[in-house]
Amino acid sequence: MPFKKTRIRRYPLPNGLTILHDPRDSEVITIQITIKIGSIHETKEIAGISHYLEHLLFEGTKKRKDSKIISNEIESRGGNFNAYTTNERTAYYVTIHKDFFEVALDVLADMMQNSTFNKKPVETERKVILDEINLVTDEPRNHQWILFFKTLFTNHPVKNPTYGTIATMKSINKQQILDYYSSYYVPNNMVITVVGNIKNLKSKIQLKFKNAKQNPININLDLTEPEQTSIRKTVEKRKIQTSYLVLGYKTVPRQHQDSYIFDIIKAILGRGQSGRLFYEIRTKNALAYEIGCHNDSGKTYGAFCIYFSTNKKNISKSLAIVQKELKKIQQIAKKDLEEAKTFLVGNLFLQTEDSHGRADLLSTWETISKAEDADSYLSKITKVSIADVKRVAKKYFTKNYSMAIVMQK
Repeated sequence: MPFKKTRIRRYPLPNGLTILHDPRDSEVITIQITIKIGSIHETKEIAGISHYLEHLLFEGTKKRKDSKIISNEIESRGGNFNAYTTNERTAYYVTIHKDFFEVALDVLADMMQNSTFNKKPVETERKVILDEINLVTDEPRNHQWILFFKTLFTNHPVKNPTYGTIATMKSINKQQILDYYSSYYVPNNMVITVVGNIKNLKSKIQLKFKNAKQNPININLDLTEPEQTSIRKTVEKRKIQTSYLVLGYKTVPRQHQDSYIFDIIKAILGRGQSGRLFYEIRTKNALAYEIGCHNDSGKTYGAFCIYFSTNKKNISKSLAIVQKELKKIQQIAKKDLEEAKTFLVGNLFLQTEDSHGRADLLSTWETISKAEDADSYLSKITKVSIADVKRVAKKYFTKNYSMAIVMQK
């Protein structure tokens, strides 16, 4: 399967703003603005403020007074308009017909630079996020991940949920919001990624951000994480019909060579219905409806996780199969390795076929290392050997795992 040649164009502006451009020829374009700030950068007093700010930027600017006007600019033209916050970044994006590029750019630039944070939407969105926290907590399929990361990590701030806490969401005030906005929503902490064939892109973006001034970014994070020397387990019992479980290990950040090997292992164990775990636990033994793997590799942390939902009477047997399959990784054949590589190549093409998938991929890599690494990913995957997989499985899949269970009473 041929690789796509890199087509990324990079334009660093004098004020520190980074522009990334993939000029693929398409009727649809995506603009994504990524702020290199997320929940791991917050202090305990303002936990959740990155996510709070993401909500508030849709609520009004000096030019567009409320969320209806802002969203209508994009949606009345058939565009898709959204945002998300992770532990390491916050992103805002518009996918729209290329004829409306300048409208989309104007809306996003306005939000980044001219949000007003009026009292009413600040308090309204506070209530919305408190409801969102309750929704996540009420839904075991989501809450299991909150429990798991709190169990897996003891010091690294990735252990904290992106939404903060109920206490901090009730206490964060407008001045703290303004301080955070003015400190981190600055051009030298911002990446604008555009996928689509737009002429004079650099000059158009530079014009919209000509008054944006850079600001020193001072963040001191304690990212140390002690070695795990025993099994760690958290169980939360509820009146539910199914139990939800995540089991996993601390691994390595994305820039570490072993992170690519974990992608191979994920493809072997958890690629849909043909993955080993699905076959052994669901198809062969009917122990669970849902089962999968997740390799979470960020800039400063890594975690390899296996998750499934089942009746509590099946947990022990399911866990025994999981442990057996983790050990069997050290016995993989050439066919297993080649199928995993083909899966990862094909899956990446599917994910980036649409403009937003490509824009998000480039933006994510830029916050980790550099966007160009997105196009060297597949070559690194193809170089993984059987010996690499065996070494990594032996090194990381030890007896000292972490586990979180939302268990039915």
